[in-house]
Amino acid sequence: MSEVGSVACVGIYVADALARPVDEMPERGKLVLFDQLELHTGGCANNTAIALSRLGVLTRALGKIGHDAFGDFVLQRLTEAGVDIEGMIRTDANTSFTFVMVASDSERTFFHTIGANAELTAADVRLDLIEDAKVLHVAGTFLMPGFDGEPTAELLRWARGRGIVTALDTTWDSSGRWLDTVRDALPHLDFFLPSIEEARAMTGQDDADDVAQALLDLGVGTVALKLGADGSYIRNADGGIRIAAITVDAVDTTGAGDAYVGGFLAGQAMGWDLERCGRLGSATGAACVTAIGTTPGLRSLEDTLALWRA
Repeated sequence: MSEVGSVACVGIYVADALARPVDEMPERGKLVLFDQLELHTGGCANNTAIALSRLGVLTRALGKIGHDAFGDFVLQRLTEAGVDIEGMIRTDANTSFTFVMVASDSERTFFHTIGANAELTAADVRLDLIEDAKVLHVAGTFLMPGFDGEPTAELLRWARGRGIVTALDTTWDSSGRWLDTVRDALPHLDFFLPSIEEARAMTGQDDADDVAQALLDLGVGTVALKLGADGSYIRNADGGIRIAAITVDAVDTTGAGDAYVGGFLAGQAMGWDLERCGRLGSATGAACVTAIGTTPGLRSLEDTLALWRA
C-alpha cells in the first residue's frame, strides 16, 4: 500500500485491567469477588494507533511510559500490532494505568492514574519521526498536563506549516477547564474528533449542529462528532454529513470512539473523501465493540469493509 500515507499518534498510552462482573462496590475494608480479569492496553493514542495499523496504515507511536512491567506490556502490544515504537520514551514514573470494573449490564466504572503521561512534554516528541507523516494525530488532550495547551498548539502549528494534516481527540476533562485548555490548538486543526459529550462541555451548546458550528467558529477546519449509538456528525464550511452507526452484537464499548478515529484517519491517509472516512470510522468502531477490551476486535481493512457492506 505504498500510496497510503503514514500517521503519527502522539498522546496517552495506558495499561488497562478489566474486571467483570463487578455489580457492587465493597464497603471500606471489605472484599467483593469477581469472575474474570483481563489485561489490555488502552489510551486514546494507543487505541487509535493499533486501529490504524490493523487497517494497513504505517503508524508511529509517540508517548511516554514507565520502566515497569506495564510499560513493557504496552510496547509488546504495539509491536505485535505492527506499530513503530521508536518514538516511545521510558521514564521512572509508573506507566499510566486504568482499573475498569465492568458490571453485568456492561456499565463501566474507572479508576485511573495518569502516571507517565503526566510527564510528556514537547521535548519528548521527536519531530524527525513526524516530518514525513501524512497525518499528525494528538490523542488524549486533558490528560497530559505537561503537553496540553500551548505545547500542543505549537506542535500542530509546526506540522501544518509542513503540509501535514492535523487531528486531535480529547478525553473527559475532570478539571473542568475544557475550552481554556484546548482553545489555542483549535485554529491549527484540520480535524477535531471529540465525543458529543466532550464537545458540549467545551462549547456550552447541545444540538450537534450548534456544537459543530461553535467549534468551526473557533478555527477548526472540520469537526467530526462521535455520537455513540447515533453514529457521527461531520461538518465543515461546506456543510454537514450524518454517518449512521453499524449495528453489531456489542460485547464491550470500551475504545469504540478511538477506533472510529482510527478508521476516519485511515481514510484520510488513503485520500478518501469525508463521507467514506466517516463510514470507515463507523465500521472500525463497530469492529471494536465485538470483543472485550479496546483493541482485540479490530480487524484488517478488508474485514472491516465487510462490516460496512453487510
